[in-house]
Amino acid sequence: MEYKNLDVWIEARKLTKLVYDSTKNYPKEEMFGLTNQIRKCAVSVPSNIPEGCGRNTSKETIHFLFIARGSLYEAETQFIYQQI
Repeated sequence: MEYKNLDVWIEARKLTKLVYDSTKNYPKEEMFGLTNQIRKCAVSVPSNIPEGCGRNTSKETIHFLFIARGSLYEAETQFIYQQI
């Protein structure tokens, strides 16, 4: 199956757009701090899914899916931090 047909990739792209839209209103002094970091985490998720799918082995594919999941956890942590 091509990665573009995977629900997880489609939803990850939606998440990225949501993150970019929601961080537009963050304070300007956070542009190169928290805003930038959350955006990097978000875009990492849909980026790592096709990278993993393009690998030669299932082991490599799974490795990149774990990286994507780690980026989700990182973004979640940053949103929690933002609420403190």
